[in-house]
Amino acid sequence: MPAKSKAQQKAAGAALSAKRGATRKTSLQGAARQMHDSMTERQLEELAATSRKGKPEHSAD
Repeated sequence: MPAKSKAQQKAAGAALSAKRGATRKTSLQGAARQMHDSMTERQLEELAATSRKGKPEHSAD
């Protein structure tokens, strides 16, 4: 499942970092915190690995 926007890809990367223990969960905000709580590490990897090239900054969906 590829990210639909740059913001979604960045949030997934932040959540993945916290899931792996590189950053603290308390430093996450908004969508990144929700992603951390509701998604598996593998799902976050798929979103975070999406290329940002050609993606809008924010998605309407």
